[in-house]
Amino acid sequence: MTALEGMALFRNLSQDELQAIRRIARERQCNPGEVIFCEEEPGDGVYFVKNGLVEISSLVSAGARRILSHLGPGEIFGEMAVIENRPRSATATALKDSEVYFLPRDEMLSLIQRSPALALNLLQEISHRLREFNHLHLREVLQAERLAVVGNFARSIVHDLKNPLSIIGISAETLDMPEIRPEFRAQTQNRIRKQVERISDMVSDILIFTENKPGNAGIRAGDYRAFVLELIADLRAEAELRSVRIELQDGPPAISIPFDPRRLSRVFHNLVNNATDLMPGGGVIFLRFQSGEKEVVTEIQDTGPGIAREIADKLFEAFATFGKAHGTGLGLSICKKIIEDHQGRIWAHNAAGGGAIFSFALPLSK
Repeated sequence: MTALEGMALFRNLSQDELQAIRRIARERQCNPGEVIFCEEEPGDGVYFVKNGLVEISSLVSAGARRILSHLGPGEIFGEMAVIENRPRSATATALKDSEVYFLPRDEMLSLIQRSPALALNLLQEISHRLREFNHLHLREVLQAERLAVVGNFARSIVHDLKNPLSIIGISAETLDMPEIRPEFRAQTQNRIRKQVERISDMVSDILIFTENKPGNAGIRAGDYRAFVLELIADLRAEAELRSVRIELQDGPPAISIPFDPRRLSRVFHNLVNNATDLMPGGGVIFLRFQSGEKEVVTEIQDTGPGIAREIADKLFEAFATFGKAHGTGLGLSICKKIIEDHQGRIWAHNAAGGGAIFSFALPLSK
């Protein structure tokens, strides 16, 4: 039997934080064979095994169910429901007399936004689960010709998680400093909140990408200049961790264009992260803007090695990559989909003086 405060997710939490968790936790008795939740049900919260044994399974084809894992005391399941409001992707069943804790999604999200340590622990648990799934189950679930594709997909997700995880980790250490000023504490907490939201947005965008459905529901007319100037602070903080400097060569135009701030932020983050990946010794990223009669063009240029000839003709294809130890090119595929959902276009070429230039055009408001 594992007490709630003994769960790995709640390590290093203060007594006040643990007390808040106890207040929202609900205990549930489960009989052998009892379904705790089913695929396609709303993801309403996260579960922990207090005692007993829980099986996680999923339908992989018509009528065929694949066992993904068996979870014992102290282990977490249903955690993806905490960061995304989507249906369950698997079924959880008690294999014997079991007791579980349930923490509702909204209350858990509120705690995560107030507790850097809890946010970091949850994201590490999700990253670990993705790695574990990739290493232990892909060979059993998929045929050999599909294994490489899905393996690359899982590695890409883990790779995308590393940057926000690093920022949350550094911010959590900063908040532990006793001499931190109140205004700096508030800024650090806001940075953590944004990174938690960014992880949620990543998951949502990947799901939209794999479903191949238009993702234009959040597109509204907005001030492009205000959006870029607010976003640049986060981009710079992230790039500085890798000794990369971001320079605005000209200010973004003060015009109204239809865009989804959440999804367009993903485009900027992906393009900047790709550039920093290819400049391990540091470098500079330049941002430029050109406003025409029908569209605004954003250019992101780096001082890296440029686009390799081997990859140039399939740069925006899913899982196409070259010269990187990690990543699959999925980030650029997502960028292409997001820009096309905005009725825009995206392209890339090598700069005359070295480095790569990625450009995307977005239509002006009609």
